[in-house]
Amino acid sequence: MSNEFVRRSLDEIRFWSRIMKEHSLFLKLGFRCDDAQLIQEANQFYALFEQIEARSHSYTELTDPEQIKQFNKDVQSAATRIWAFKRKVLGLIIQCKLPGGNNFPLLVDHISREANYFRNRLGELNEGKLEPLPDAIIDENVFFLRIMADHAKFIGHLLDPSERQLIEQTRNFSHDFDQLLFQAIDLSGMRPQSQTVPLLDQFLDQNRVSVASLRDFKKTAKELIEACRIKSIIHPLLADHVFREAERFLFIIDMFEATLTKGKPSPVM
Repeated sequence: MSNEFVRRSLDEIRFWSRIMKEHSLFLKLGFRCDDAQLIQEANQFYALFEQIEARSHSYTELTDPEQIKQFNKDVQSAATRIWAFKRKVLGLIIQCKLPGGNNFPLLVDHISREANYFRNRLGELNEGKLEPLPDAIIDENVFFLRIMADHAKFIGHLLDPSERQLIEQTRNFSHDFDQLLFQAIDLSGMRPQSQTVPLLDQFLDQNRVSVASLRDFKKTAKELIEACRIKSIIHPLLADHVFREAERFLFIIDMFEATLTKGKPSPVM
């Protein structure tokens, strides 16, 4: 179990520290030129999570669990600080104190939700209070389905208006994931009666199909953006960023299903 704690901790930190680092860059790119203080803060967070990411790769599954526990605390503190920064930025945008910037309020809320998810997961790992499998399946899917729905909306808004077919595809994905999210919320509300193996298995199967489809769309869009074959204001790193998050969701779905049907310990609970 000690090795499993270390493995899970490093997996979460390696994935999410890179995500937090990139969030800092995306926020910076969306600020106005005269937002010097916010740009400086974003740069500081970029450097912080770059250091955390590098440090995470200096450890292995054989590292002393107590050392990893302290590392988790340090990273949780950093995640809390970037969460607070993102909420501050959201407040400034909503109060119209950053007119002319390019950070959508929903995007800033979106990335703050991910920071909150990250810091909570590290706390759960350190406290040994991970959710039972049926609860984890529903809660993880509620979280990630909303993330996927947001991604579809962001992509649609960052494509050039003349890319009509691609924009229509993003609208369809947005609608699809909104519906899947509502279904997941309904399933959540019916707990614990809804937490039967057949229902949860069908839930995972249905979500996997849609996530795989969106993942493939993101992969194609990423390749088109990198080849300068479509018109958009999407940064190539952002295209890769949302693709990796879809891959992460698929990995989690597959791990949950393996655990649900075979009774193996889940690496993502």
